[in-house]
Amino acid sequence: MSLSVSVALLRGGANTAKNSKPLVNTAATLLRNQRSQSSFVSVIQRLGAQNIPSTAKFSTSTVSSSSSATNGIGANISKAKEELRLADAVCFDVDSTVCTEEGIDVLAEYLGKGEAVAKLTSAAMDGGTLFQDALRDRLALLQPSKQNFLDCHEKHPPQFCPNVHKLISKLNARNTDVYLVSGGFRIMIEPIADILNIPHTRIYANNIFYNPDGTYNGFDDQEPTSRDGGKPKVMKMLIDKFAYKHVVMIGDGATDLQARPPAHAMIGYGGIAQREKVMNGADWFVHDFKELIDVIDEEN
Repeated sequence: MSLSVSVALLRGGANTAKNSKPLVNTAATLLRNQRSQSSFVSVIQRLGAQNIPSTAKFSTSTVSSSSSATNGIGANISKAKEELRLADAVCFDVDSTVCTEEGIDVLAEYLGKGEAVAKLTSAAMDGGTLFQDALRDRLALLQPSKQNFLDCHEKHPPQFCPNVHKLISKLNARNTDVYLVSGGFRIMIEPIADILNIPHTRIYANNIFYNPDGTYNGFDDQEPTSRDGGKPKVMKMLIDKFAYKHVVMIGDGATDLQARPPAHAMIGYGGIAQREKVMNGADWFVHDFKELIDVIDEEN
């Protein structure tokens, strides 16, 4: 079955859905980068077009050019590009940056509590709620066991944003230290790091405590990433420990924006979610990691 899809059709049946524009942009990016048809279908189904069959085929011919990557957004683009060229460390947020979804929202959907948790996640990422409050409230609602995490990962493996694997591979190849710095959970991020060839020692994320029977028993509130302002603390720790001269933070949320300073540049990523605060505050704001790959390739 062949089906040509326009942005208007993507929005069909989902006019009242929140955040439909980021999902449309993501769908278009998947097509432009020739990602799998199944990934595209999953994005469209999240828009509300539930009747599209998984066997449908799509083309890019009718995808509006308005959903293409935007160039030239940022408060200090030239600085961000130069810091990326010189970077001895690049730190990535994970949810909605390395991966297409928010890990805790995926877990919540799996546990049947998606809508309530998604509202708390959105408030935290937009900067309207202190991160530690949103984290505590979401975990209190979910009470996730260790087995819940493992089962969720098996049934819903991570979906990567277009070109992020290629970008990280290029950074690894030039011996730039790559870190995953996330307000998510280490148990969910370690498998992601394995796929991207990032050592577990370069993960900064939240640890969950369990009772002897594996049931939930709280989280480590001493982890820097468990609190608002945690990411700048991680940046400072890394700079102090390894004497990095050029640290770049890449992410989609308000907590990523906080990382600069001490990070020397902050690159906002809008391939999944475009948050006004990040668009206005980032040194450079991109919708596709290919823009960063092009900067690195200029060195060669």
